[in-house]
Amino acid sequence: MTQNTRITLVIGGHGKTGRRVAQKLSAQGRQVRIGSRTGEPAFDWNEPATWGPALDGVDRVYVTYHPDLAFPGAAEQVGAFSKMAVASSVRRLVLMSGRGEEAAQVSENNLKASGADWTIVRSSWFNQNFSESFFLDPVLAGELALPTGDAVEAFVDADDIADVVVAALTDDQHIGKTYELSGPRLLSYSDVAAEISKATGREITYITVTSEEYRAVLRDNDLPEEFADLFTTILDGRNAHLVHGVEEALGRKPKDFADFARDAAAAGVWDV
Repeated sequence: MTQNTRITLVIGGHGKTGRRVAQKLSAQGRQVRIGSRTGEPAFDWNEPATWGPALDGVDRVYVTYHPDLAFPGAAEQVGAFSKMAVASSVRRLVLMSGRGEEAAQVSENNLKASGADWTIVRSSWFNQNFSESFFLDPVLAGELALPTGDAVEAFVDADDIADVVVAALTDDQHIGKTYELSGPRLLSYSDVAAEISKATGREITYITVTSEEYRAVLRDNDLPEEFADLFTTILDGRNAHLVHGVEEALGRKPKDFADFARDAAAAGVWDV
């Protein structure tokens, strides 16, 4: 098979990293199938009957799990899907995982046990959480109210993640490797607010709230309360250090948050 006849299934192909992976693969002339409920054929993690049709003719898969690999049931579904993928002649699986998430590592092990050629990409929190996701509305409102105290995180850019994933899907040298990705520096949420304020020219403030107060916000917005638990990976300091997976995989430095903020502001995503 040539690269033009191979199909890569990108699960979550409309998401922050999946969309970028799909675009970059298409730009290389590779066939891409979007794995989503609105895809053709449709793919739904909670409907295993959709997995087989989505895998038809596919030889590699970018595996992302919504809402998060740390959620109950994720490891079992990832394991079952990975076995089905190998039985359907898929050769390579690249899994998006999270830094410091022990529960996510169960999913990683289940995917490895499938017998596929695998690569694990463990990521810090995304820069794009502030421009495309659940922190966008607070930024637009001018106030980040989060249960993070003065903890720090090495935010990583979604384009850097996508570049690593594309390399892992297309180059054999990445088989069997686990890449831990971060940005080039540690930032507190106060630092983030300051960087966005500088980029936008308006004041974005950060205030600390309790976990229970944040859970109430999630409930009011019909979001899973379990999202509050993900902040434990920041609060206990387990990811309060830099890692170098972007350099290891790509041979270049990751994008800095200040550069991301400048580009996002120029694109108008924070205009009010």
